[in-house]
Amino acid sequence: TCPAGQHLTKGKVRSDRRDNIDHDRNLTACSACALKPQCSPDKHKRVKRWQHEDVLDRMQARLERMPEAMSIRRQTVEHPFGTIKAWMGRTHFLMKTLEKVKTEMSLHVLAYNLKRMISILGVGPLLKALEA
Repeated sequence: TCPAGQHLTKGKVRSDRRDNIDHDRNLTACSACALKPQCSPDKHKRVKRWQHEDVLDRMQARLERMPEAMSIRRQTVEHPFGTIKAWMGRTHFLMKTLEKVKTEMSLHVLAYNLKRMISILGVGPLLKALEA
């Protein structure tokens, strides 16, 4: 749907550099629409949207419903990633395929978890737990 609430039909999907862009349109509604300059500045009456933009829209709606979720996420999820990037010097992956990148990330997470366990439990109790 467009900002005016009109239903758009699926047009062509074209590649725009790296991303595929959906060109949606409603020729009859767009020609007389007052909001047309806001959503479609081109003369062909097309509304350009990234093919996965609905995911971004759903996430934005979730954040608007639960604004406290982002602060909880910052406290629990963002800290380990920031620590991995800062302490371990990893700002990008060294491997190239998805399988190898997953393995590299798993090793970073394992190292992070071991460092965290050592800082919480200490070396002695950790070694005893590993022996059991």
